[in-house]
Amino acid sequence: MVAENEVEVEAAPEVTAPVMAAPIVIEEPIELPDPQIDEHGRSYATGKRKNAIARVWLKPGAGRVIVNGRTIEDYFPRGTWRLILGQPFEVAERTEQYDVMCTVKGGGLSGQAGAVRHGISKALVLYEPALRRTLKSHGFLTRDSRVVERKKYGKRKARRSFQFSKR
Repeated sequence: MVAENEVEVEAAPEVTAPVMAAPIVIEEPIELPDPQIDEHGRSYATGKRKNAIARVWLKPGAGRVIVNGRTIEDYFPRGTWRLILGQPFEVAERTEQYDVMCTVKGGGLSGQAGAVRHGISKALVLYEPALRRTLKSHGFLTRDSRVVERKKYGKRKARRSFQFSKR
């Protein structure tokens, strides 16, 4: 028996949704762009980092790297800079398979090493488009946009203030 204020509620019938299998997705092979190789068998790309700009030519060879007409050991005396240049080849598993000839302008040696690495990565992708996914996932194709912050007026440097004296 139901009291005056109470209303009898009927139980809703259970509705079960039909179980659907996940759709089968057939991946079509990705069509890669054609390699961009000039009449001398080289690919060309530019790389940038800080204020440095590198023009890089890449061709199959014994792994020689020439920067501004000098060997890599002469141009980049610090070992870390030479390691930076070799990173794209190591990730792509193409060490000592390509010769690199590049010209670099602007910035210091650290920025120039980063610019050459960026250029080598882009030239590798133009020569072998299948390497794009690998180099992109390691961040070698992205231009590092960090640059020096400008000096502000009323400050000694970009953020450093003049010494404050209370008395």
